Amino acid sequence: MKKLKNNLVKLTQDSRLYQIPVPIIGLTGGIGTGKSTVADLFRKSGIPVIDADKNVKSIYQKPKTIQFIKENFPTAINEGVINFKKIREIVFINSDAKDLLEKYIYAQLPEEFKKAFLEFNEPTFVVYDVPLLFEKQLHLLVDLSICVYAPRETQITRLMARDHSTRELAESILDNQIDIEEKKKLADLVLTNTQDKSDLALQFDKLLTDIS
Repeated sequence: MKKLKNNLVKLTQDSRLYQIPVPIIGLTGGIGTGKSTVADLFRKSGIPVIDADKNVKSIYQKPKTIQFIKENFPTAINEGVINFKKIREIVFINSDAKDLLEKYIYAQLPEEFKKAFLEFNEPTFVVYDVPLLFEKQLHLLVDLSICVYAPRETQITRLMARDHSTRELAESILDNQIDIEEKKKLADLVLTNTQDKSDLALQFDKLLTDIS
């Protein structure tokens, strides 16, 4: 089983995110950078990956979350089912609503993270795939941060092709995240995804050798 090199283990259990007993690699990037591809490469290498987006989706499926939405955003519930399009519209125009919803969801994340962690068989370290690693200051609570990078123009092109969206929409989505250049500066390590998947895989193999 692969192990993170000792010089990369920066935190103690008490100072680490959710007091996890093994080192955590924070994996981030931006829309269209290839972060999900790198997360899959970690999984294929036998390294446990915890997916923040998947954890959030699990929280939204819980009856208590549906009840919370019903009480606070009644127009976003249709026959007991959350209307996510409506939720997005509400929080987009109302910052107080956004803060209320985020506070609720983030309060549930420790439990979801620990539940996911316990599904692994005594891992030596884990990867946390989290889009908002820097936005939420989580990079201070992980041992090593990795950013999957592609220039903004590449992100826009990929996003337009993937979602058949307009350039204006693609730019507005990116404007809601920390600029990818800033994430690149903040990260401990960077994988640059500007060519094809085979090039990214080669970079990943080298990175894995360097850190474990």
